[in-house]
Amino acid sequence: MLVEKYPCKNDTSETVVFSSGLGGHADFWSPQIESFTEHYNVICYEQEGVSPDSDLLPDDYSMQDLADQLIEILKQEGLSNCHFVGHALGGFIGMEIAYKAPELLNKLVILNGWESLDPHTIKCFRMRTSLLQDTGVEAFVRAQAIFLYPPIWISDNIEALTQKEDKAIANFTPIENVSTRLKALQSYQPLINAKHIKNKTLVLSNLDDVLVPWQRGLALANNMQNAQFELMVTGGHASTITETCPTNSKILQFLSKI
Repeated sequence: MLVEKYPCKNDTSETVVFSSGLGGHADFWSPQIESFTEHYNVICYEQEGVSPDSDLLPDDYSMQDLADQLIEILKQEGLSNCHFVGHALGGFIGMEIAYKAPELLNKLVILNGWESLDPHTIKCFRMRTSLLQDTGVEAFVRAQAIFLYPPIWISDNIEALTQKEDKAIANFTPIENVSTRLKALQSYQPLINAKHIKNKTLVLSNLDDVLVPWQRGLALANNMQNAQFELMVTGGHASTITETCPTNSKILQFLSKI
């Protein structure tokens, strides 16, 4: 179980936990480390089943299982009252923990989440599943950028993006686990527990997200007791990467409010 810990550059006991989306890798949050360790201790972790040598996940694997994994990590680290930042699937992990073990989390940030799956998102997921099962790993990985990043960002970063894709292809998760995690994500119903969560929450969406329409994030925020919604004009589905400074700034501002 890979847990990456980054101590704060200044004296603090506060910790921010980052949880990735469908990819599940800790290094998704690399662009955030420098800024956040100015103010907080930071923890990133590798989700179950996403390493090349991972055991196969059970067919009934669920978002609750993903939450249980992180609950175990936090308890092993002796942590409680942590701030939490999660991207899509990762945001739902935070919601589950806030409902099941509220003492572990303080403020929540959910990036590009939804209250229910939009028909457009379902169509995108089906396309990605078809690429993986019918065409193969390389087609699946190469297509991901279309769902994650704005066109101009892809154009401007094509060399680095291609190198990242090459690495992802060489170190790909067992195909069965990707399908299992996708099924768990699509089966999750955020609104079952959303209305019970009392944590102060920021739901942050992007106008140009081509995977999840921003209106789904607004609907999620509207169904939570203490949530605020913010819409960024650009950044795509992975604005933590494509619009790092504005995204970091919005999250840090929210976490610092009393």
